[in-house]
Amino acid sequence: MNNLIVQIALAVVPIVLAITLHEAAHGYAALAMGDDTAKKAGRLSLNPLVHVDRVGTILLPGFLLIFQLLTFHRVLFMFGWAKPVPVAAWRFRHPRQGMMVVAAAGPAMNFLLAWLAAILLHLSGYRLGDQAGLTAQFFFDFILVNLVLGLFNLLPIPPLDGGRIAVGLLPARIAQVWARLERLGILLVLLVIFLLPRLLADFGIAFDPFSALLNTVLPWALRIVLLLAGYDVGAGDADLL
Repeated sequence: MNNLIVQIALAVVPIVLAITLHEAAHGYAALAMGDDTAKKAGRLSLNPLVHVDRVGTILLPGFLLIFQLLTFHRVLFMFGWAKPVPVAAWRFRHPRQGMMVVAAAGPAMNFLLAWLAAILLHLSGYRLGDQAGLTAQFFFDFILVNLVLGLFNLLPIPPLDGGRIAVGLLPARIAQVWARLERLGILLVLLVIFLLPRLLADFGIAFDPFSALLNTVLPWALRIVLLLAGYDVGAGDADLL
């Protein structure tokens, strides 16, 4: 029973902290550029409850958590989302570019958190390859959750942050078309990232951008974070996490 509680805590706490600070970063970036919509809505908060989405923060992650613990006796994968922070882009001097900065603030916060966690891990005396205790395991999970969340949100698909960054970078006409995809919301993300790869695999077509991102970019990002935290990282040392 105690082990189950620890597994749940190690899965839930890093995700809650990562998502909460990610959303708060959007609001603070908008406020810094003159839009206080998020502030008036009470979303400039480190209280996770104000960012909760019933489906994306509770029901779906809860189902994944229980299913994996009952089936695999450990948590292998989690997915979810929080309520988007309200932003009035028209209040920015340059709305498209302003939204791009606000969108980039979320992943930037996650990468910053991953780096800070790696520094704390280093200061704790942990060496790569050592047996991880609970403290080290928490830092490991926190680093990985933030890197995955940050990288995932950089995919250029609306309504992910990467989609909004793309709208700020693309020529105006193309950006208008791309921005309209946001109306499809999270359904577009689920289709492109999770359902479409499974359907295409049945026809022998390899299309799995999220897995490719994790397998290719995540080890590189992890190595960079560890190096910046003061670790002497060899070619394969990042895999020890």
